[in-house]
Amino acid sequence: MILRLLLPLLFLAAVLRAEEPPRASLWVDAVAGEPVAFADMMEDLAGARVIYLGETHTVPRHHRAQREILEALAAQGKKLVLALEQIEAEQQPALDRFNKKELDGEGLAQASDWAKRWRNYADYVPILSLARDHGIPVLALNARSEIIRKVGRGGLASLDAADRGTLPPDIELNDAPYEALLNLQLAVHMAFDPAKLRPVFEAQVARDEAMADRIAGALARPEAPTVVVLCGSGHARFGLGTPARVLHRAPGTKDRIVILAQSGELKLTEADRKQMRDARVTHDQLHTFGRPGDYLLVTEPPAEKAK
Repeated sequence: MILRLLLPLLFLAAVLRAEEPPRASLWVDAVAGEPVAFADMMEDLAGARVIYLGETHTVPRHHRAQREILEALAAQGKKLVLALEQIEAEQQPALDRFNKKELDGEGLAQASDWAKRWRNYADYVPILSLARDHGIPVLALNARSEIIRKVGRGGLASLDAADRGTLPPDIELNDAPYEALLNLQLAVHMAFDPAKLRPVFEAQVARDEAMADRIAGALARPEAPTVVVLCGSGHARFGLGTPARVLHRAPGTKDRIVILAQSGELKLTEADRKQMRDARVTHDQLHTFGRPGDYLLVTEPPAEKAK
């Protein structure tokens, strides 16, 4: 009996020893260039109509930070909408059933074919459940992945009338700073021929415009909610992607951009590494785009393991 009790304790001790030591995290006011207390940041965020939480999709720490922010906003009694890049807009009926508690997280995934369309969909179920517990409706933002892939291959002009009709009529492709930023970010990918980047840029813009159209619609609701947007940081950095297109539709909207730093936690597969080329984006190249966001969550990189 003692041995049976002891074995799980020994196993737990071994697991605890194997865990990485805690790493320091710091919220930074990117505009002031100073550390900021979480409570002070939340006081500022509470005054915005749109809050972009720019993530790296596969970093678990980012999802925990997003839940912390959403819970703090809910505690203030604000009218909120949680809006996700990670679900396509045509799946809104399934999300509405989830909002009404007719589906749980796994039921939502099955009804929306979410697992096939977003591989780490399970990472978002906790924040969806948190939103539902607080009576916060969830909004699906993204365009259909099949349409975006078509644009990425042949540009917006390659779409037939039916496919083009699934996207907003107003798509602004004349955006030199955003195109320059995206081209810098794509420079590390072996698969992207610099001469063929324009369709990729148009696909990114089409996605941004689709998401912005949905966000602007939420802002126009009678209850005037604050929209909390979960999106990849590339859609929000420097305010050039989705935020700029929301402001085009809803001028004067007060927004805040929160960027969650990778801090060495992005895990690449061997296949990913083979697709990368040796390229560095410099400070000088990024200076032209302005501030990256309003707040940053910076975490100490993990300690390098001895080889």
